[in-house]
Amino acid sequence: MPIDPSVAIGADLGEVTFSWTASDVLLYHLALGAGADPLAEPELRYAYERDLQVLPTFATVAANLRVFEPPAVSFPGVEVDLAKVLHGKQEVIAHRPLPVEGKAVARSRIADVFDKGKAAVIVQETEVSDTEGTPLWTARSTIFARGEGGFGGERGPSDRQEPPSREPDIVVDTPTLPQQALLYRLCGDRNPLHADPEFASAAGFDAPILHGLCTYGMVAKTVVGAVLGGNTALAGRFAAKFAGVVFPGETLRTRIWRDGDTVTSMTTCPARDDAPVLTDAVLTIAQP
Repeated sequence: MPIDPSVAIGADLGEVTFSWTASDVLLYHLALGAGADPLAEPELRYAYERDLQVLPTFATVAANLRVFEPPAVSFPGVEVDLAKVLHGKQEVIAHRPLPVEGKAVARSRIADVFDKGKAAVIVQETEVSDTEGTPLWTARSTIFARGEGGFGGERGPSDRQEPPSREPDIVVDTPTLPQQALLYRLCGDRNPLHADPEFASAAGFDAPILHGLCTYGMVAKTVVGAVLGGNTALAGRFAAKFAGVVFPGETLRTRIWRDGDTVTSMTTCPARDDAPVLTDAVLTIAQP
C-alpha cells in the first residue's frame, strides 16, 4: 500500500543542518521577479546586498538550495509517484525577521495524512532554529497525491478562508517571465514538471507549469509591497492554498483586503477568465 497512515502520522523525518548566504537570498528574490525596476529603492532591497532584507517565504527554499536532484515523495508509510503530486497548501510563520545569512537546524515530521477519496493529503511540519536553539520559523506544507486516496483514513477538516464580501482595498497585477520556472528551479526544486515538456504532458499539462512555491513567494512579495511598504520585518505569517496552475509568462492579479493586522488576498489569472491560482491567503502583520 503506497500510504499507511498508522506508520506515516507523527513519523520523524529527521534533522538537517543547513546554511545560507546573502547570494542565496538574492537568487531567491530574483527568481521571484525582484528587480524588475532596478532603479526603485524597494526593489533594490531585495536584489542588492546593501540594505538587503529577506522575504519570510525564503524559508521554503533555505534548506534545499544545494539540492540538485528531483524530489521524491518517500516517507515512512508514504510512497507516491512524483507525477501524481501537487502542492496543496503552504504556511510559513516567521518567529523573527529572517537573517540575510545564517546556519540553522530543521526538524521535520509528518503532522497528518488525510483521505480525500480520489486523493491523499500529506501534511509535513518543519521547525527551524539557529544553532543556539533560538526559533527562526515554522513551516507547514500540504501535498495532494492524486489517485492515492481510498485507504480508509480520516477525511480531515475544511479550513476555507473566505475573503471579505466588500470590494478589495488594493488590486495588483504582477507579470511572470516566460523563463520564471527555469530561474526558480535553481533554488532547489528540480521537479521536471516545471522544465520538461514531455514530463509535463505525461502529468496532464499542456506545458511545464510554474512552481506553486514560486507563485506563493511572488504573491507574498506583492502583498508585502502593497500593504507593508515592502518592509519584510512586519510579515509574521503567510499561508495560502494552491488553487490552480500558472504557466510561465502569465500575469497574476492579486486582490487584497486589510482588516487590522490581518491581510487577506486571492490571486487569479486574468488571461484565463480570472481562474483562481492562490486562494485562502492570509498575511499576519507582526508587531515591530
